[in-house]
Amino acid sequence: MSALSVTAFFDEATFTVTYVAADPGSAQATIIDPVLDYDPASGRTSTASADKVVAFVRDNSLTVDWILETHVHADHLTAAPYLQEKLGGRIAIGRNIAAVQDTFKDVFNIEDLATDGTQFDELFEDGDEFKVGSIAGSIIGTPGHTPACITYVVGDAAFVGDTLFMPDFGTARTDFPGGDAGMLYDSIQKILALPEDTRLFMCHDYKAPGRDEFRWETTVAAQREANIHINSSVTRDEFVAMREGRDAELGMPKLIIPSIQVNVRAGHLPGTESNGVRYLKIPLDSL
Repeated sequence: MSALSVTAFFDEATFTVTYVAADPGSAQATIIDPVLDYDPASGRTSTASADKVVAFVRDNSLTVDWILETHVHADHLTAAPYLQEKLGGRIAIGRNIAAVQDTFKDVFNIEDLATDGTQFDELFEDGDEFKVGSIAGSIIGTPGHTPACITYVVGDAAFVGDTLFMPDFGTARTDFPGGDAGMLYDSIQKILALPEDTRLFMCHDYKAPGRDEFRWETTVAAQREANIHINSSVTRDEFVAMREGRDAELGMPKLIIPSIQVNVRAGHLPGTESNGVRYLKIPLDSL
């Protein structure tokens, strides 16, 4: 069986990594956590980042079967619908997206938002299986950062979303609606129970203090040994206290307001109004 080929596309504006994971034997591929460029000052969107992915897929004659979201992102807009239009593939996320939609439908008063996940083509649950070409994949439910977080394990690789960062940067915040530090600890244990040589691919990197370059690939062994928040010597209670203390000091992500409104719709932008313009909402004095 072929080893999974993983190509990363790093968007420094949002510190997000998009992956194209492919089976070299069949040239079938999946795209994970794609980015739609968005300028918060002007409200303009761009497909420049997504177009790099499109060019790579076409240049390598790949067939896209899946466009996978690890969770509803609060720091970038997803380009999933645009990539689906250009390349095909089914857009998927964790089934607990319904809980996230239910919460933010009220926050943003999105009256026409269905809260059953039907905006997505596939809703995965813990233990579900899928394939990238001939390479077997499975789902690990990893809530804690959000209720809908899942990890995609494909061959010897796992795409962990925001559950973990590089060992020198730690773990994800848990103060968003539905987040839970104890639940995140339990979810991370599932990832760390994978074989120690499993390649782990992060959704973000912010360059830890003292590091000169961005990095987004590590291993289970490296996380077990050296993660600054959750190595083998850290108890669950210690982790919860640390995580909740850190989260209390964090500010809101810069793009949380536009990102959530778009991403709960599977990346579909709001419809145009009577003047032909689309609008996003900014709730005042409520977040």
